[in-house]
Amino acid sequence: MTHPLQELRDAALAEIAAAGDVQALEAVRVLYLGRSGSISAWGEKMKTLSKEERPVVGKLLNEVRSAVTAALEESGEKLRATQEAGALAEIDISLPGTPHEIGALHPLTQMLDRAIGIFRRMGFALAAGPDVEDEWHCFDALNTAPDHPARNEQDTFYLPDGRLLRTHTSTVQIRAMESAPPPIRVIAPGAAFRRDEVDATHSAQFHQIEGLYVDERVSVADLKGALEFFLRELFGAETAVRFRPHYFPFTEPSFEIDVKSKALKSGEKWIEVCGCGMVHPAVFEEMNRARGDAAYDPEKWTGFAFGLGMDRLAMILFDIPDIRLFAQNDLRFLGQFA
Repeated sequence: MTHPLQELRDAALAEIAAAGDVQALEAVRVLYLGRSGSISAWGEKMKTLSKEERPVVGKLLNEVRSAVTAALEESGEKLRATQEAGALAEIDISLPGTPHEIGALHPLTQMLDRAIGIFRRMGFALAAGPDVEDEWHCFDALNTAPDHPARNEQDTFYLPDGRLLRTHTSTVQIRAMESAPPPIRVIAPGAAFRRDEVDATHSAQFHQIEGLYVDERVSVADLKGALEFFLRELFGAETAVRFRPHYFPFTEPSFEIDVKSKALKSGEKWIEVCGCGMVHPAVFEEMNRARGDAAYDPEKWTGFAFGLGMDRLAMILFDIPDIRLFAQNDLRFLGQFA
């Protein structure tokens, strides 16, 4: 005599074989193996069976459940394969594919990476500092007088608590000297902020690499050699480099640097690219007062410092006419550097 479980198995297998899609197959599974399914209900009936019947029916229940589950899985795989094959058959493989645009580094990031790579080859280490600074790090430690125009609210972004957005990354040079005695050789890449009227060549936020080298017997010749090497690596070996006397409160003597290169689209024209000079002894003396020692004795140590505008260098190198293009996120512009 056929057991009811065997009848349920045969009925379930027949319905599985007749299921025409995945949704119909799922309905069969719920009908027989779901929480309230016909086969699952036998699990509760086991409590009402005698001790003699339980092992026999329990074994049969496991066999039926396994057979139905295996049939569901096999049929499901076939139905899914058929469904996928039907979907693929509708695809015209002769049509061109959808192009995927490949991104690239922003031109300013490319410029920073290129400049950092050159300075690292000369032995400069990377240093970093906060964008929000205090007046001592930004001005006082750099021998900048209290009435200097740079400290005016019309030129500098001051915060309500008296701090400010750094106007140059020279603040990182000060922090480097605070934390370590000489000799020291670091570059400080990063953003700086000034209250400039935004136009084709000025921006309220721009990017710099400033450098500092302090050691015994460092001279203007070292300064000249390092920066000439950097600029010729950047613009080409035939680049002409010119140093002009200038004034900065934190260096003495101070210079501005111009370059001229046939490789640039500006042609045979001098272009200003850098400010630099020998570290002013007053900066070393202020540093000693802050440290509480004589680590930076100006009679023993000398050094040079320089500042390069990354936005300006990128504009010159890539022939970019407007600094605002760096921040407008125009893919037509950025795509040229991919």
